[in-house]
Amino acid sequence: MNPRLLLFVCLLSLASVRGQVSYSIPEEMPKGSLVGNIAQDLGLEMKRLISGKAKIYSRNSGEYVELNRERGVLLVKERIDREALCAETALCALHFQIILENPMEHYTVNIHITDINDNAPAFKNAAMNFKISESAVIGAKFVLARAEDLDAERNGVQRYELKPTNNFALKLQNTPTGTKNVEMVLQKPLDREKEEQISLVLTAVDGGEPQMSGTMMIVVTVLDANDNAPVFTQQTYKATVTENSPKGTIVAAVTASDADQGSNSRITYSITNIAVHYKHLFGIDEKNGKVILN
Repeated sequence: MNPRLLLFVCLLSLASVRGQVSYSIPEEMPKGSLVGNIAQDLGLEMKRLISGKAKIYSRNSGEYVELNRERGVLLVKERIDREALCAETALCALHFQIILENPMEHYTVNIHITDINDNAPAFKNAAMNFKISESAVIGAKFVLARAEDLDAERNGVQRYELKPTNNFALKLQNTPTGTKNVEMVLQKPLDREKEEQISLVLTAVDGGEPQMSGTMMIVVTVLDANDNAPVFTQQTYKATVTENSPKGTIVAAVTASDADQGSNSRITYSITNIAVHYKHLFGIDEKNGKVILN
């Protein structure tokens, strides 16, 4: 160890602790802003600060605060970003000592850094995509991503909004860890035939003044369920065929459509409920609906 450093540490341990003072300032104050009148608050005369060569002793707080001995005040030396300084803690403070020589004295100074609403809530991704069957039951839940806000306490995320609310409602669910899951709950049946894709906007709002917010797009693709029966273009088809018409004569053509999608919309035709003595006379092409003379 450096002998001079060892001597200073020994002298510091022998010096009397004469008092302490605490200040509270918001983050992001401009360089040169007043933190406090340290001479007045500690009851020190200006000439004592000068003759005692008053200085700040700290590992890192000196990077942010400086002592002006001539004025007897503490000033902001560098911009203080609370989120960068105390990212993992709710309380944020700078701790250092004012050291004077001849005789050696030291005073403890604590500066609490309060949060300002300088960060908006933000989602990690710009959008989330869901594929949900139109047969999904009312009350089905879908977990959404939470927003992050670097600000603390009331300046952090306070509430969420989901719009529009035609099919889904928003619910916050408490978890064992104390956080809240953001859930989208189905409150009205989906109908792919009416709306194949639904776009919603999830908004996170903080509690600052003025309030700040962040948004994320929720895109729901409604998957088809076989919930539609084929429908013929006519209720009744009428046809005329002459006797002795050759086998294979097309008597009529029927057409049906299905509002479902993919394999659920595939139609096959067949003849049913025909009198037994006519059953052998007619057939139908199961793919195109043409009624053929057998």
